[in-house]
Amino acid sequence: MSSEDLSILIVDDLQFSRIVVKTALKKAGYNGVRMADSATEAFSMIDQKPADVILADWMMPEMDGLELTRLIRQRDEEKGTYTAIILFTAHDGMDYLVKAFDQGVDDYLCKPPNPQELAARVNAAARVAALQNDLLETSRQMQETIQTLNNMALVDELTGAGNHLFLMKNLKAHLLQASSRRGGVCLALVELRELNSIERAHGEFVVNEIVISQFRRLNRAIRPTDTIARLDDNIFGIIMHHTNTRDYKPASIERILSMINNRPYKTSAGNLNINGCIGVHYYRGDEAIISNEEMFKLAVEKLDQARLDLGVSIAY
Repeated sequence: MSSEDLSILIVDDLQFSRIVVKTALKKAGYNGVRMADSATEAFSMIDQKPADVILADWMMPEMDGLELTRLIRQRDEEKGTYTAIILFTAHDGMDYLVKAFDQGVDDYLCKPPNPQELAARVNAAARVAALQNDLLETSRQMQETIQTLNNMALVDELTGAGNHLFLMKNLKAHLLQASSRRGGVCLALVELRELNSIERAHGEFVVNEIVISQFRRLNRAIRPTDTIARLDDNIFGIIMHHTNTRDYKPASIERILSMINNRPYKTSAGNLNINGCIGVHYYRGDEAIISNEEMFKLAVEKLDQARLDLGVSIAY
């Protein structure tokens, strides 16, 4: 950051001291210099426009330089930024300096400051602030990247539905809740029978068209509180949670199958009639708790039954 771009705030209750410091900084090439006659005014000013470096007198009425430093450090923590702070002091004892550094002060200058030393200390403080802010920004970007990757790890790229990991995480949470509150959890695995033959005949693009349409149909067939995910081999998993097991009705599964079978799927290869099959396992909270892996395995076994028996499209 160049000296012209640097934002500097001078805080001193004595007008003469403020003008002396500002004049010295302007001669050194620093143009973005503002002045405040109290710590309260300074804090208000940096809320309007942040400062890169603050030069504050240690001894001021109402709020001294150390109290201002504490407020600025708290604000920096909330905003995720860093402000360099230099205090002007008449104290030269080691105890005072240790106290200042413990409170978060970056540097100090004895009054009246030497103009050359003042410019050099401001330049050094600005470099420290720039480095800290660069590190904070890098950390923030890394956190955003990690969050994005975590989100991607739970989302199916083609449909925007959850993926297998998403389903298993949610299934585990629902099972624990059902077990503790005596509710119920239904896991339905939905498969389209003819997808493999369609892929051989028309290719992956047409299959993807069907899968996207399938996701939209399933979304319309389930409740807003239900969870849907696309698993491997174009199988969709649906979790239905019931606070009362009496609320579970096989008709809800039949409605899903009806949504699949009732009309053709529109694709670039034409309208294709496809039949679905569903494997269902229902867990009652008054039963012994089972793991999400066991629940999934039981639903897969039911889906295998539905696949093998062409006359039965749903296996409970």
